[in-house]
Amino acid sequence: MAGDEEVRALGAMPCCSPRLALIIPTLREASNIRPLLLRVRAALDRCDVAYEVIVVDDESRDGIDQAVAEIAGEDPRIRLIVRRGEHGLAGAVMRGWAETDAELLAVMDADLQHPPEVLPRLLAELEAGADLVVGSRYAQGGDLRGWKPLRHFVSRMAVWMTLPVQRAGRRARDPMSGFFMVRRACIEGVPLQRSGFKILLEILACGEIRSVAEVPFTFGRRYAGASKANLRVAFDYLVLLVRLYRQKGRTPLRVEPDLAHAALESSQEAVGS
Repeated sequence: MAGDEEVRALGAMPCCSPRLALIIPTLREASNIRPLLLRVRAALDRCDVAYEVIVVDDESRDGIDQAVAEIAGEDPRIRLIVRRGEHGLAGAVMRGWAETDAELLAVMDADLQHPPEVLPRLLAELEAGADLVVGSRYAQGGDLRGWKPLRHFVSRMAVWMTLPVQRAGRRARDPMSGFFMVRRACIEGVPLQRSGFKILLEILACGEIRSVAEVPFTFGRRYAGASKANLRVAFDYLVLLVRLYRQKGRTPLRVEPDLAHAALESSQEAVGS
């Protein structure tokens, strides 16, 4: 490939087709990737599933190539793809999914705020029949360790804004999560937005999802590096949300009573945190 679509891959293709592919999008996460991959392998090796891990990096130039190469050299299930001229979590995730034939697709962040030890529980829910399994900060038993009340409130309100575009009976408490697994068949052929950072919300709104399960986890502290959250992330989220509202023929003012009640509960929980 050339130009903006140029991609450099590191690591051999697995000798047999994996059933599960875990995509880890990265941007300046060289300090985190080795401990993360070691923990991912330890977690998934306990599962009876053929898997691969694809790290999709947005041209960080921070030494992540060498870090992944060391592990890929001893484990062909680990691969690195470097995108050139492109940025954004959603696009990186979709690029990784395009590089595998696995029927079960997973995503997690590289900063160790998503605990790899939860992966077997996500997989178990998928194997039990769920179409989509979300690692949830807001499900019963989940936790946002160290978050201040204002941050809780803003996050809860952002979640509330998604309720009208989620489908009744298949809503997730944490549609903003970047930690989830989904069946490929449920998103095959669905045109997902390549820009932005909230691909799960679009899957919930547009995918052929019949059942959603949530597995609680404690959102940890970043191991190393800096957060990528900024005004651009918030802007991309709002652009996606407006587009989904339009697709669904909804407006933020037309909110059903049950959604209003859920919003009130979320606000009360946030203030009381």
